[in-house]
Amino acid sequence: MSIGPFSALRVDYEGEGLSEEGCPTAPWTLLQDWIGAAVARQQERGDVPEPLSMSVATSDPDGLPDVRTVLLRDLDLRGPAFYTSTTSAKGEQLAANPGMAVALTWPAMFRSVRMRGYAEALPRAQVEDYFRSRPWGARVGAHASAQSRPVPDRATLETAYRESAERFPDTGSPGDVPVPEGWGGYRLVADRVELWAGRRSRLHDRIVWERVGPGGLDEPAAWHRLRLQP
Repeated sequence: MSIGPFSALRVDYEGEGLSEEGCPTAPWTLLQDWIGAAVARQQERGDVPEPLSMSVATSDPDGLPDVRTVLLRDLDLRGPAFYTSTTSAKGEQLAANPGMAVALTWPAMFRSVRMRGYAEALPRAQVEDYFRSRPWGARVGAHASAQSRPVPDRATLETAYRESAERFPDTGSPGDVPVPEGWGGYRLVADRVELWAGRRSRLHDRIVWERVGPGGLDEPAAWHRLRLQP
C-alpha cells in the first residue's frame, strides 16, 4: 500500500521556541508581540505573505466543522475581529451557534496562534467606519457579491461588479459607496489561547492559557497557563 507522495517531504523546524520563563501569566503581551513580529518580518524579508490571514472555524447545523480564511482586522483585550457578510455561510452558522475558533500560522517563523471562544457581532458604527476605510473597488465588490451564494459563472460576477461600479462611481469620498445591508463583522471573545512554536525533532512548544475567570487577555487572574505535549 502506498503511503502517498508527500510522506517524504519533511522539514525539521528550528524556531526560537517558548519557555515558561518567557511567557506571561496572561497572553496579551505575547500575542501582540507575535502578530507584530509577523507583520514586521513580512515588511523586512517578504517571507510571511498575508501575515494577518486568519483561519476561522465554525459549525454547520449538522455539527460539521467549516473553515475558511479571512483577514484579522482588529485585536483588543477580548480577542480578534474580522469583517464579512452576515448572510454568508459563516454569518449564518455563527447566528445559530456562536462557538468558533481561529488560527494564524506563520510557517517561515515556525509559529502559530490558536484561539477559541464565542463570537460577538461588532457595533454598527465600527463596521461602518471600517467599510469606509476600504479601497473603492473592495467596497463596490461587497455590493456585487452575494457571499457564499451560487453564481452561474465568472462573467455573471463581473457583470454584477460593473453594474455596482456604475451605481456607485468613485468620487474619492469614503461615503461614495454605502455600507451594504447585511455587511458586518465579528469578534472572537477568547476563552482559550494557544501559542505554538516549532522545534527540532517535533518536540514543539505548546503554551496554553485557559480562562478561569472574567477579565481581558491582559488580566492574570482570568487565566491559567499550562504546557501541552506536542
